[in-house]
Amino acid sequence: MHDVVIVGAGPVGLFLACELGLAGCSVLVLEREPEPRSPWKADPLGMRGLSATSVEAFYRRGLLDPLLKASGVDDYPGADEPRPPRGAGHFAGMMLDPAKVDVAALPFRLASPAMEGVMTSLEAVEAVLSERASMLGVEVRRGVAVSGIAQDDEIAVARAGEHEYAARWVVGCDGGRSAVRGLAGFGFAGTEPQFTGYVVLAGIADPGKLRPGFNLTPTGMYLRTPAEGYVGMLEFDGGAFDRSQRPTREHLQAVLRRVSGTDVTLSDVQLASSFTDRAMQTTTYRQGRVLLAGDAAHIHSPLGAQGLNLGLGDAMNLGWKLAAAVHGYAPDGLVDTYTRERHPIGARVLDWTRAQTAVMRPDPHAQAIQGLMRDLLGTRDGTTYVFDQISGSSIRHDLGGEHPLVGRNAPDLRLEDGTRLGDLMRDGRGVALDFSVDRRLSGSATGWESRMRYAAGTARDDLGLGAVLVRPDGVVAWAGDRAPDREAFERAAGRWFGSP
Repeated sequence: MHDVVIVGAGPVGLFLACELGLAGCSVLVLEREPEPRSPWKADPLGMRGLSATSVEAFYRRGLLDPLLKASGVDDYPGADEPRPPRGAGHFAGMMLDPAKVDVAALPFRLASPAMEGVMTSLEAVEAVLSERASMLGVEVRRGVAVSGIAQDDEIAVARAGEHEYAARWVVGCDGGRSAVRGLAGFGFAGTEPQFTGYVVLAGIADPGKLRPGFNLTPTGMYLRTPAEGYVGMLEFDGGAFDRSQRPTREHLQAVLRRVSGTDVTLSDVQLASSFTDRAMQTTTYRQGRVLLAGDAAHIHSPLGAQGLNLGLGDAMNLGWKLAAAVHGYAPDGLVDTYTRERHPIGARVLDWTRAQTAVMRPDPHAQAIQGLMRDLLGTRDGTTYVFDQISGSSIRHDLGGEHPLVGRNAPDLRLEDGTRLGDLMRDGRGVALDFSVDRRLSGSATGWESRMRYAAGTARDDLGLGAVLVRPDGVVAWAGDRAPDREAFERAAGRWFGSP
């Protein structure tokens, strides 16, 4: 019996598998598709944007360089000091100007090798994570479609045909049409779609008729990308066409002509798929010994490109908590904090995509709001606010701490000897950084040395802190002033890492 069975070998399932493998858990990943490669995962159709927060997760596990190499990125700037990002994203197809991002207004921002987002592909992300998972002893079985879930107080079982896979925990990372979600009886609630979207790779006889980039029109939206023949489009039909029939060339051409207001011609269609802005979320991320992460727990439109980043955040949050439960040192209720912390963030992203849908509707009311949004995005404050939401730097978990850094993603604090927080997190343990003159926390931290690393010294920029406790997922669990309170540190350490 494995410690954890993960259903789904996409980026979220593989990242979670790596986190568990790093913590010494036995992990089996079951994947329905027999082969890892697919044109939907490779460029251009598989292109995705990783936010700075997601890139930081790879950095903290020593995976940033392999990710950049697999993504074909050879000009990643790194960082010696905070500065505006090279790219800032968009809101409802309205592009943000990176020069208008006020870096000084972003909370607790320090220079880091992972300050920038990265354009990559699903294929590249999965290749990097698959290699790491294999190194950590994770087993991936392909061509296995889960058809049943059973559980009791001690184990959970995933059934696939005549085979049963037992584990102490089962995690569904099997996408928006999750089999695990339905089989385990998770409630799934939300809002119905406003549009049908299309992703198309086709020959275009007269591409000059389509303007590059995002184009909001009186009848919908279309996107012409730099990749030859790759276009996207939205038509506000209430999601009527999505998956109801195969999108033919004639249908796709008719939609593109309607939303673009041109007589553009598609000469052939190589690949095409549809999607909607249906926004749904499970009421909880845990049912007994079965949990969900990524699109299995929440679905929404791809506007804003936050789905992959949201799922990776789920995996980062869940991995160390599940490992602590497997090894028996998890404090009471630790696994349940996964739902408490991640569910509100998922709900927020769903609302963020709903807002973009509302702005893009082809009616006078939405178009009036578009005008207001363009005015706001023309300002430094407006652009900074939207970038803050997209990048994930605004996320703060409600951990109950008084210090404003508690609950946030930790900045990449750096000791005078050059050691960065990210360097200290590669083994998946928590980190206690002690900047106090008398190394006040050194005696206390030794009680948790198997679960956290202790590092002391003068910081190049300590942000006014005397010490900080960082969870394995990079979230600040506790922060102390110049004379840190040893008892407060010990209470925080016990809350997240169990008894010493």
